[in-house]
This record gives sequence, structure tokens and C-alpha cells, in this order.
Amino acid sequence: MKNTSFYIATRYLLAKKGSTAVTFITWLAAVAMMVAVAAMFIIISVFSGLEELNQDLIANVHADITIKSNTGKVLPNIDNATKIIGQNKSIAHFSKVIEEKAYIRFRENGDIANLRGVDSAYIFVNPINQNIFYGNYPSFKYSNEVLMENKLNNRLTIPVGEAADYATILMPKPGTGMISKEEDIFTKREIIVSGIFPGNDQLDNTIISPIELARELLNLPKNSAYQIVIKLKDADKADEVKEQLSKLLGTDYDLKTKKEENAAFWKMINTEKLFIYLIFALVIFITTFNLAGAIIILQLDKKEQAKSLISLGMNFKSLRNIYFYTGLLIVFFGIICGLILGTAICYIQINTGFFKAGANTDLAFPVRINTLNYFIVSATAGIFGLMIAWLFSKVNKRHFKTS
Repeated sequence: MKNTSFYIATRYLLAKKGSTAVTFITWLAAVAMMVAVAAMFIIISVFSGLEELNQDLIANVHADITIKSNTGKVLPNIDNATKIIGQNKSIAHFSKVIEEKAYIRFRENGDIANLRGVDSAYIFVNPINQNIFYGNYPSFKYSNEVLMENKLNNRLTIPVGEAADYATILMPKPGTGMISKEEDIFTKREIIVSGIFPGNDQLDNTIISPIELARELLNLPKNSAYQIVIKLKDADKADEVKEQLSKLLGTDYDLKTKKEENAAFWKMINTEKLFIYLIFALVIFITTFNLAGAIIILQLDKKEQAKSLISLGMNFKSLRNIYFYTGLLIVFFGIICGLILGTAICYIQINTGFFKAGANTDLAFPVRINTLNYFIVSATAGIFGLMIAWLFSKVNKRHFKTS
């Protein structure tokens, strides 16, 4: 008779109750748990999808390791630094970069842009040439060929690939003294837009040019750079390689991994994810009080049967276990059915993209299903359900006293 309590609990859950109201309340608790679990699983899966989408969006924006100067903008002793980097067998490619604000002018239009001067190896670190949707990546035969972000080009209306239509890029000159003409303030160069690439939050208003153009505008010496960006053979070894390079390069250089470059961004994403989890954990906790009501109503409905079981020799612990197991079965049903329902909705979204991120966009809400989400949701609902079932399955012994 070891499983008598569990067997009776199963019968109480599945068999017809003495009252329609009791049946309704019992299954209402199970359905409420199912809906709460499904909702939590869907939302967490959406956040997992957003996390993956953001990783894809910034994957080619920041290198695996970025090296900058601790003593100023220009990297010191760059020839020695590139020699050390080139000898590291974990590094697949590296590129020199100069990044600075500039002013772009075309006819009556003008705008402030972020000029990113790169060398010919840049596309091996950041394959931005694969994202060009109009025109071509600069050939690097001429220093004034540039790649321009789409929204910036739309504002300036610069023709693409037209050698006769030059835009002007202006860079402020350092110095003091009287200003009598524009040439005293800016270094100017004419540029040709060879191609257009789509921007994002990290690349808005960006112009990518040969590094020689940036050096000319900033009057920097040959081979100089503001940073070196590195592509590793194995991105998971970024911390290890960073430590190796830090020891060899010394304290004049500041090295950051992709994760460290985006520390604030990922902190924001993880904070949002944590708050969403806490909100839905609270929803599940409140939902479990339907379970408390179901257990209490079941005790009242089965009071006469409980008296009979006590008369037949069942102890109060076994009687309490009947209601406890009934509560656990309701929780188990809610978790299993909720996860099945949530998974089905997620798969529908993945395959159809039915739910859009906005009214005027074709971007579907990203969804990612992973094993950890099943564990998180099941553990949250299971812990709250176990706690409530245990607290409210207590039997009031006064109901069984003989008069």
C-alpha cells in the first residue's frame, strides 16, 4: 500500500468530483498554470531570439580583439606591435583602422559622419563587403573611393559610382591663430561613393574609406593607426589571446575583447531579460494560488471520504499526501501542457513569422528555442507549485474529531 496516497490523488484528479464547481476550480487551476508556463516560455524564447539577433547584428561591427593606445589616439611603435601580432598563431587576420568624425558636403546638402579609414585587410576581420546592396566595395586603387551607409547617403543624395559627381569631406585642422578662409579651418578632399551598405545602431552615419584618406585628412604619418582590429581563428580563445598579447605589447596598449567592447550593451540586454523573468515568475507565483484554492475546495468536497479513510486506518500524513500529490499532478499537467503549447507557438512563429516586430515592418519577432529555457520555466513553476501544494495540503485534524 506504499503508493495508496498517489493512487487516490490520481483518482481525485481524473474522476468526476462530487460537485461541478469543484471540477471547474480544479481544472481552472491546471489551465491557469498551463497558460502562465506557456507565456513565460514564449517570452523567454523571444528574448533568446533577440539576444541571438543582436549578436548577429554586432558580429561584424566589433572585432574579436581591438587594440587601442593608452597614451593618446595614435598607436605608439606600431611596427613592433604589428610584428608581435603577426607572430601569434591564434590570429587569423588583423587590420589597421583610423576612426574620426568628419563633415560631408554634396551640393546644398551636408551632414556629420563617422569616417572609418581601413586597410585592404579589413574585410577579413569585418566582411562588410558581403552586405553591400548597391555598388561595389572600394578597390583601394584610389584613396578617395568610399563606402557609405544607406541612410546617410539618402540624406546627402550622392550618386553612386559616378566619377563626375564628387562629394567633399572636411576634417577640422588643429591649431591656433586668426581664421580668414575655410582652408584655415578644414582639410578637404573630394570623394566618390563606390557602394552603399545598410547601417544599424553601431554603423549609422558611417563612411568606410581607404586608411590613406584618413591619414591625409588628419595629416598623420604613413603606417599610423588609431587601432588594430583582430580576427581570431577561434573566437572562444579571445581572453587567452588577449592575455598573451598584453604581456608582449606592454602597458602602452589597451586591449579589449568583443564582449568587453559591448559590455554596456549586453548588461542592458541581460538586465531586461532578468526583469522579464522576475515579472513572469511573479505571474506564475500568483497563478499557483489557484492551486491553493483547488486543494482547499477538494478537501472540503472529500471530507466525508477522508473520514472513512481515517476510520480504515490511514494516518494523517498519508491523507495529507493525497492532497499534496493532487496539487503536484495539477502542477505537472500545467508545466507539461504549457511547455508543449509554448513550443508549438514558437515553432509556428519561427516557420511563418506571423507576429511582426512593428506595424510598418516585415521583421518578425525573433524566437530561439533552447534547452535552458525549458529548465528555467519548469524549475520556476515547479518550485512555486511544490511550495503551495505543501503549504495548503495540511489536514485540519479538528474535522475528524468524534463528537
